[in-house]
Amino acid sequence: MNYIPLDTGKTYLVTGAAGFIGYYLSRRLLEQGCRVIGIDNINDYYDVNLKYARLELLEPYERFTFIKGDISDKALIMKVFEEYKPNVVVNLAAQAGVRYSIENPDVYIQSNIIGFFNILEACRYNPVDHLVYASSSSVYGANKKVPFEETDFVDHPVSLYASTKKSNELMAHTYSHLYKIPATGLRFFTVYGPMGRPDMAYFGFTDKYFDGEPIRIFNNGDFENDLYRDFTYIDDIVEGIERLIGHPPSDSVPYKVYNIGNNSPEKLMVFIGTLERALSKSLGREVLFEKIFEPIKAGDVPATYASTDSLQHAVGFKPQTPIEVGLQRFTDWYVEYYKKK
Repeated sequence: MNYIPLDTGKTYLVTGAAGFIGYYLSRRLLEQGCRVIGIDNINDYYDVNLKYARLELLEPYERFTFIKGDISDKALIMKVFEEYKPNVVVNLAAQAGVRYSIENPDVYIQSNIIGFFNILEACRYNPVDHLVYASSSSVYGANKKVPFEETDFVDHPVSLYASTKKSNELMAHTYSHLYKIPATGLRFFTVYGPMGRPDMAYFGFTDKYFDGEPIRIFNNGDFENDLYRDFTYIDDIVEGIERLIGHPPSDSVPYKVYNIGNNSPEKLMVFIGTLERALSKSLGREVLFEKIFEPIKAGDVPATYASTDSLQHAVGFKPQTPIEVGLQRFTDWYVEYYKKK
C-alpha cells in the first residue's frame, strides 16, 4: 500500500494533546500545515510542568487551537465537535499506567471508558472520515505466543488498564458496525523518547540516578528469564499514526486494529545497560545505576513483542529505531531540559 499524504484541508482533533504522543503527533500535523484542535485536561498523574512545556512548543503554530477540558465531559465534547467539525479524530486522551490502575481504578473508568464513549457518540452524531484511537500492547495480557499478532486471543487482561483498552476496541467495533464510523485502534508497545512520560521506567531510572537513589528492577534478579519489552521510539509511533490517518478501513464493518511496536524486544537488563551508556555519553562521565532486584509486580507481563506485518502491509512502514539511538536522544534531552551538566 502506498503512503497517502495528509490532507491539509482537513481539521484534526487530537485528544490528550499535552501528552507525550499527543504532543508529537500534533506537532507533526502542524508542521505539515494541518489545522489541529487539541484537548487535554492537564491532570496531575505526572509533572504538569512537562505538559505545559509541550503545549508551549505548540503555541506558536497559528493553526493550533487548545481547549483545556476532559473527554469525560460529554457536553464539552459535543460542543467541540459541533463548533470545529473535525474530519479526523485521534483519541490519545486516557488515564495511563498499569500499576496505577490497581490503586486508582475509578479514574480509568471515567477517562478510558466514559471518555471514549463520549468520543464515539460525538463521532456518531457528527460523522468523521476516520477515528483513530490508542489501544495498548497490554491487551495481550500474559500471552505466551510471540510475536503478538492482532488476531491473537485477548480476552484475559491482567490489569484494569488493559481491560479498559480492550473495552475501547469492543466499543469501537460496535460503533463501526452500527454507524459505519471508520475506526482504527493502535496497540502501542512501550513508547519512549525525549519529553516522554516520567512514570515510565527509563525516565524514572534516570530520575533516581540524579536523586542518588537505587533503581528497583522487578525481575527477581533472574537474568536468564528477564522481562522482555518491545521498546518503540516516539518518532516511529508518530510516523505510523500519520500513515494510518490517511488509510481508514473500508470493509463492510470499517474497523481495524494494528500493532505499532519495534518488532525487536530487548531484555530489560540490556535496555538498562544501554541507558547507562547513553547517559554516560550525555554527561561525559561514567554512569552506573545502583540496582535493587524485586519480584515482578501484579499486572506486569513477562514479555511484549509486536508483529508489525499488518501495519507494514497496510501502509508500508514498520518501526525500526534502535534503542541505542532512541535512548541517546532521550538522555541528551533530559540532561539539557533538567540542566544536569
